[in-house]
Amino acid sequence: MVGRAQPDRRQFPLVLLRLLCLLPTGLPVRSVDYNRGTDNITVRQGDTAILRCFIEDKSSKVAWLNRSGIIFAGQDKWSLDPRVDLQQLSLLEYSLRIQKVDIYDEGSYTCSVQTLHHPKTSQVYLIVQVPPKISNISSDVTVNEGSNVTLVCMANGRPEPVITWRHLTPTGREFEGEEEFLEILGITREQSGKYECKAANEVSTADVKQVRVTVNYPPTITESKSNVSATGRPVSLKCAASAVPTPDFEWYRDDTRINSANGLEIRSIGSQSFLTVTNVTEEHYGNYTCVATNKLGITNASLFLYKKILPTLPNIFTGPGTGIAGNGSMCLAVPLWLLAVSVFCLLSKC
Repeated sequence: MVGRAQPDRRQFPLVLLRLLCLLPTGLPVRSVDYNRGTDNITVRQGDTAILRCFIEDKSSKVAWLNRSGIIFAGQDKWSLDPRVDLQQLSLLEYSLRIQKVDIYDEGSYTCSVQTLHHPKTSQVYLIVQVPPKISNISSDVTVNEGSNVTLVCMANGRPEPVITWRHLTPTGREFEGEEEFLEILGITREQSGKYECKAANEVSTADVKQVRVTVNYPPTITESKSNVSATGRPVSLKCAASAVPTPDFEWYRDDTRINSANGLEIRSIGSQSFLTVTNVTEEHYGNYTCVATNKLGITNASLFLYKKILPTLPNIFTGPGTGIAGNGSMCLAVPLWLLAVSVFCLLSKC
């Protein structure tokens, strides 16, 4: 609101007389800009407003007023607001300029002109538009699966901002028409993640803020990988589970819990756990149980460590004169009669 200064008391009768001449009663309301013929001026918050007024000749007496009082009387400034001054680009212009317009400047302004022929009073209504701004949004929230969730997003602006919600997933689903409140009934684990609130009007770019929704749910085994190994070698069994909060893992052999000792090592990283046998022996083969737990539940899966059977060559065709020794090795034993036949054939050709 443009303020008003207090005049010198000694000049008050003179000022009052001047204003009585400037402000005749019973005159019709007209536009400040006679050429444009508009009654309203719309300005964005922070911009400069020009309220135009034109006089007919240099001898005209003019004044600017608003609902709070006198702003200018002729060239005399009555307002203490440093943002307000006159704009006179020509000798017949008497426009009011308000810099860095704010919401309290909105309202009706009157330009009063007293000419030699007849007085004129024109009026303009200043409308101040305000960019959207989110003033309040829900904090990040953690809930259990199946609960009802209400997210709140409040915004200010002129015109009134339109609020939309969007779940930041690959599909980017929007929730039109939910306005300030977004209600999710029986929330599922797939509905966890970030939710974006957008407040928009035609004044400027939209204001956007986010809130994260974390959905707790009990563990579910997603992978239980058995394995096979020969004795004397290292081997690992893998178990993975999906859960929020992140699950804790335990390993069992029969009903006995396994600890990292005696050639066994348990290593859990996030949602995965590994049981490693550094040197497999006969006693390591068999059934193992992986158990995943969090505060909402428990689940388990069975895994097996199988023995790997290596193939062997059978000892066949053993005996004297076969070329294969009884221990499976090759030998150079040749029958004497075959040697004699070979010699005879060579001699007969000669």
